[in-house]
Amino acid sequence: MDIIGKRKIYYSISIVFIVLSVIFLILWGLKLGIDFKGGAILEVSYADGKRPPVDSIYSSLKDLKLNDLRISPVGDNGLTLRFRETDEQIHQKIIAYLNPPAEVKNGVAVILKQVEEQRFSSIGPTIGAELKKKALQAITIVLLGISFYIAWAFRKVSKPISSWRYGLVTLLALFHDLIIPIGIFAYLGRFYGIEIGTNFIIALLVILGFSVHDTIVVFDRIRENLKRYERLDFASIVNQSVNETLVRSINTSFTVLLTLFALYFFGGESLKYFILALLVGIFSGTYSSIFVASPLLVSWHDFLRNKRAL
Repeated sequence: MDIIGKRKIYYSISIVFIVLSVIFLILWGLKLGIDFKGGAILEVSYADGKRPPVDSIYSSLKDLKLNDLRISPVGDNGLTLRFRETDEQIHQKIIAYLNPPAEVKNGVAVILKQVEEQRFSSIGPTIGAELKKKALQAITIVLLGISFYIAWAFRKVSKPISSWRYGLVTLLALFHDLIIPIGIFAYLGRFYGIEIGTNFIIALLVILGFSVHDTIVVFDRIRENLKRYERLDFASIVNQSVNETLVRSINTSFTVLLTLFALYFFGGESLKYFILALLVGIFSGTYSSIFVASPLLVSWHDFLRNKRAL
């Protein structure tokens, strides 16, 4: 495959998705969940498929005057409730309101417990703000650390381009891999109310690790082929290196994607959007490792050569 020769086509595809992602992010931003804003999440299930309509649940909880209450069905019998209050008293009142009132049988009040609590978690707004700050710091440190490590690992490669350029190109490819899932979740947050939490940050860090692993494999083959084929021009060496690692990259990513698809469709509801972020990120990471990162090295080399020729 002449991947390097057709690199402008692959650049165009990436640019379209990056621009759309940036526009979505600027227009709508990410819809932050309780992990970052503070609040509580309660997941319950109803016995024997007796889950009432969502509208009636809103009505039954109206007296509690919950702030930013959002109720989402989960499966056939479950519900997820999100609200800003975080104290235990409110938590217990909600459970009581969700259960039907007691019935009197033979003069004895019988409580019909139909609602089973699956999970409850709450976080204060101060802790949420601290988590958001630390999440951004973690991503920044990982990006810089990966860039510096690759520049150091390729320190003995000085021709035809310097080792630090490998690190910078990797950083650009990782930006590509992060901005696309971020843009998609900005879209999902705007039109489908999908919130992001700490699971989303974990997914981004996993994407970074997976993507840079693919990129390093290709770069390492380029380093080997630079010694092996000294008479070939740089573009030919890079193209050959990408083709030599192409099957390996696709097979590795394909097996991971198959597993993630299975988890997405058959896994738990709480992990659904964590898996979706991984699916998008690993796909875009595989694409960038093959069609963006290595071609960028050639484009940079050609730019420097043409600059010197002037």
